[in-house]
Amino acid sequence: MKRALVLLGLLAAPAAAQQVNDYPTEARVEYAVACMATNGETADALQRCSCAIDAIAAVLPYEEYVSAETVLRMRQTTGDRSGMFKGGGVMEAMVADLRRAEAEAEILCF
Repeated sequence: MKRALVLLGLLAAPAAAQQVNDYPTEARVEYAVACMATNGETADALQRCSCAIDAIAAVLPYEEYVSAETVLRMRQTTGDRSGMFKGGGVMEAMVADLRRAEAEAEILCF
C-alpha cells in the first residue's frame, strides 16, 4: 500500500496530497457505492473501490471527472438532447481521459 501511495505522490508531498483530495466526499462515496454494486458488497470490494476513486482523483481533476461523467450519463438518454453528447472531439477526449484514469485505477486496485 505504501508503494502505491508513493507512486501516486501522496507521501512525497503533503501539498500534492491536498490537491488530490479535491473530490468532494459525496462524489467519492457515490463512486465507491456504484463500484461495490458491480464488484460485490464486501469489505474487500470497499477497499478496492475506495482505492480506485483515489487513483482516479490522482490523475484526473474533479472538474474533468464531472464533465466526463456528465457526457457518459447523457449518452444513455434518448432523444435530441442525447445526440449532441454522442460525438465530437472534445467530448470524446473527456471520456477517453476518464477511461484512462479508470484503467490505471483497475491496474492499481484490482
